[in-house]
Amino acid sequence: MPAQETEKGQSSVDVSIATEPNNIEAVPTLLNQITQAFDTFTTSNVGREDLLAKCRTLVQSLETPRETMIYHCWAQTGAIAGLNFGVDSGLWTLMAQNGDKPQKVGDLAAKLGADRVLLSRLMRHLSAMGYLIEIDIDEYRLTNYTRAMSIPMIGNGYLAMLSCTSAGPMRFHEFSRKRGWVNPTDARDTAMMYAYGTSMDTFAWQQSLGYGTHFNDHMSGYALGLLPWMAPSFYPVKERLIDGANTDREAPFLVDIGGNVGHDLELFHKHYPRVPGDLILQDLPVVIGQIRNLDPAILRMEYDFHTKQPVNGARAYYMHNCLHDWPDDVCENILAQVKAAMKPGYSRLLIHEHVIPETGAYWEATALDMVMLTLLSAHERTQIAWYNLIESRAGLNITKIWRGGKGSQSLIECELRLSGVN
Repeated sequence: MPAQETEKGQSSVDVSIATEPNNIEAVPTLLNQITQAFDTFTTSNVGREDLLAKCRTLVQSLETPRETMIYHCWAQTGAIAGLNFGVDSGLWTLMAQNGDKPQKVGDLAAKLGADRVLLSRLMRHLSAMGYLIEIDIDEYRLTNYTRAMSIPMIGNGYLAMLSCTSAGPMRFHEFSRKRGWVNPTDARDTAMMYAYGTSMDTFAWQQSLGYGTHFNDHMSGYALGLLPWMAPSFYPVKERLIDGANTDREAPFLVDIGGNVGHDLELFHKHYPRVPGDLILQDLPVVIGQIRNLDPAILRMEYDFHTKQPVNGARAYYMHNCLHDWPDDVCENILAQVKAAMKPGYSRLLIHEHVIPETGAYWEATALDMVMLTLLSAHERTQIAWYNLIESRAGLNITKIWRGGKGSQSLIECELRLSGVN
């Protein structure tokens, strides 16, 4: 019986397929490709992402649908429970402090004030999942991954992004069904709000649960290892911004709008310690108030980017991962505030976000798009979508899209539209 003619809840696919490998025919070719990719990686230290992608495809090809289902529904959710527990209880910090040696569950439980049986169960599963190395009964050693979980910019992201928001993606199907399966575009109506029964957006919700600083750490962790936008091979700062800039002592040079606690501006200042004009960090009062250490060369300013931009005529206004949080109608208003402050023929707007290709998209970009979809009713944008937002709706010109390489976000350089030009 064709699938469309089956009763609701029934499948036309034979159940035996669930215990057969997903794509056994691809395994020989994948093994050859992995061998070749590994040789390239070990000799030139490039191509790691390609090798990793092929290894993941190999695992998926060898798994049966039943195994993949159990992995998703049981194994991964249980691992997240254990990993979150390790962050919140201080387990990963304690184990890292103890060094690279076998550590007994009983000793760890005693120092943490945790139940030994509970800790034993969690660590056993994390070992079975490959996140710990089992040495003996109730005795484990850290892997590089769990050792890194003691670093706030790695571990704290689990509490900010999973412990207090994961019901959004888990119940997205309900949210979508109740709204007729349409693409959500209302910032006041999101799957996360639906799942938790709150009118607060994701950021306010995180703050209310005490995970605002954890999210700040997560933003630092997200940027690790990525090519910074001010690197000469990415964006030519000297030629595009410094040359021709106003040299007045108090002239605004670079304004980071919604810049969190200053990660990007600090990195920029390290690359360019002497620039004409001020470096200005803008974000909401609650975020600015969480700043503990920031180079004094960076000026702090409380600002809501939905309101009038107080800094006029800056050489550049920079926005990193701001617009992807909002649907187009809200972004149009945000861009209008920047546009009104820009100086014709002088100011530039730099938007640092993913520009998703129409085909062959990288998994980190599509993953972030799913975060936007399920938590904020927003989205990562393709090049067509960016042109529609920036040029058609906001009335700015895109001068160039600068690419940072595979997996990296792009820098969209915009200017005011010249008078009389449509």
